Amino acid sequence: MVYEHEIPSGSKLYFAKTAKIKRDIESTTASTLYDMGYEEIVTPLFSYHQHESFSDKQGLVRVADEENHEVTLRADSTADVVRIVTKRLGRSSATKKWFYIQPVVSYPTKEQYQMGAEIVDGSFGDTLKTVTKLLGDLSIDGIIQLANIKIPHILNESYGISLDTLKSMSIEKILESDLKWISSLVGINRVDDLENLDIFPQDIRVELQKLRDEALSIDYKDIVISPLFYAQMRYYDSLTFRVFKNNTLLATGGTYSIDGLKASGFAIYTDECIAIKMDNE
Repeated sequence: MVYEHEIPSGSKLYFAKTAKIKRDIESTTASTLYDMGYEEIVTPLFSYHQHESFSDKQGLVRVADEENHEVTLRADSTADVVRIVTKRLGRSSATKKWFYIQPVVSYPTKEQYQMGAEIVDGSFGDTLKTVTKLLGDLSIDGIIQLANIKIPHILNESYGISLDTLKSMSIEKILESDLKWISSLVGINRVDDLENLDIFPQDIRVELQKLRDEALSIDYKDIVISPLFYAQMRYYDSLTFRVFKNNTLLATGGTYSIDGLKASGFAIYTDECIAIKMDNE
């Protein structure tokens, strides 16, 4: 029996204090991004192309349009923002920096509010600096985890370590490799661990250098390096980051390619920010 006051598991309800905190967080974020030269976009809740962004499509909520074409509810904003901006708006807008404040949904009834942005031809460094600026304006700090998805792909394609092993972060299986430098790669955790990269082969070294350069360019004290982390979204193709606070994931982002277009972007998770604000108060 479903009572008339019940809401589905995973859906969101904001009232009184949480509603005010949510509104304040979103207002501060929008104001900061406008000041940084971003324009706002609100994408449709329904999409024809969401499945192209996910390796695991089980989380998509599916419906059908009037011609029985499969439509999914918005489970990710990035791909739709980029496609709409470049292919639908096209020459009608010269703006390359877009932000959104909207929820995504996943099967069966999970809602997740996000504040994010996409920068066409944007750099990883600019994107990460935007996130640290926003979190600073919201008086929220965290630990930044830097990764490079090219490293897992190189390990798979050139050194025989399976992607399934890397995706599951099975350290024991990774260390079973007879590569003499693999334990040193697994042991990288701090920026200081990237000082001497001579022990690594050239293809791995180049990607680790990218991580080192970005880490040193950020004016931020709490940074960890995770060279083996595998980002699940299909479109990420190089540097990625995540921000944590007390084991809670606050934000994700990185550089990516969609339909041959290079871009960078991020998402900050609104509900996690609300929870931190509530705890602080």
